Amino acid sequence: MQGVTLSLNQRAALLSIVMLVVGLLVWEAAIPAQKAAEDLTEYERLMGLGEERAGVPPPSDVLAKAWEQLSDPFYDAGPNDKGIGIQIGYSIYRVLSGYLLAAVVAIPLGFLIGMSPIAYRALNPYIQVLRPISPLAWMPLALFVIQDSEASAIFVIFICSIWPMLINTAFGVAGVREDWVNVARTHELGSLRTAFTVILPAAAPTIITGMRISIGIAWLVIVAAEMLVGGTGIGYYVWNEWNNLDLTSVIFSILMIGVVGMLLDSAFGVLQRVVAYTE
Repeated sequence: MQGVTLSLNQRAALLSIVMLVVGLLVWEAAIPAQKAAEDLTEYERLMGLGEERAGVPPPSDVLAKAWEQLSDPFYDAGPNDKGIGIQIGYSIYRVLSGYLLAAVVAIPLGFLIGMSPIAYRALNPYIQVLRPISPLAWMPLALFVIQDSEASAIFVIFICSIWPMLINTAFGVAGVREDWVNVARTHELGSLRTAFTVILPAAAPTIITGMRISIGIAWLVIVAAEMLVGGTGIGYYVWNEWNNLDLTSVIFSILMIGVVGMLLDSAFGVLQRVVAYTE
């Protein structure tokens, strides 16, 4: 009987599972067991060894916390006690609000820069000055001018999302093959129709790449922004649990941040494959 031959994807998935199991077992074994108070000697009790100590929790505790939180993710027991689903929902709302505003500005402006050498030369100095500024550096100014933490967080997402989309759109539009544009001119297509029927489909893979980069940056930034402004969101949840010295909840929330980020990136990966084309 011939042996079962696994595909490359199946072997990669199997290896990932093995690595995960080994990593969890090593993590579990590396956490020293804490003795119960009744199991301690009198000397150990006098030395305070029976008192509960803060430390890195084992993965079994994190899994128990995940089950507890995900079994009722949308509970609301007051301002400082909301389910993980509600906290992630607030964060995604802020990310998408700022992100969509950035797309509305960046994509048309990127088209202008990509199609016009004059616009590129005029705007490039401003882009190069503003692009390297850390998004969180805008937060104090945003809080002072806007005077609203929610709107300030959305503004920070806007300002960090705009640059990858703008630059990739301009690059994609400028890189469209000249003969394709010439064919459109031969058919006497107007500028607007050429932009939508020729340039946009040709530049779409590059534009989506910029949007994919932007959504990853936006998700990174919102966590840090919510730690500063507080109130709600997954970033605030992490900070609040740290203040409560609940490291199990902190690790669980970190894992949730990673999972949501992976799902957002995967969605744009699917969109990237949809718009891809072969010449």
